[in-house]
Amino acid sequence: MANTKSAKKMVRKIARRTEVNKARRSRFRTFVRSVEDAISNGDKKAAEAAFKLAEPEIMRSVSRGVIHKNTGARKVSRLAARLRKMA
Repeated sequence: MANTKSAKKMVRKIARRTEVNKARRSRFRTFVRSVEDAISNGDKKAAEAAFKLAEPEIMRSVSRGVIHKNTGARKVSRLAARLRKMA
């Protein structure tokens, strides 16, 4: 348990940051899922539209430190590859 004043403050800060990051991670996953759903349904136009929205969202998650840079790049790359395969 936190004893010092600064440690107690850090506990509060970490709790707030955790909530924010949870929301950001959820948003990231929602966008990725929308692309995957469109791909699995075989709807190329919807998949391309969803991918155009998802890519900047993934990179935004990277820049805010929610996911690692390589993880974001890997997600974008794999989604793009699956989109190309649809043709």
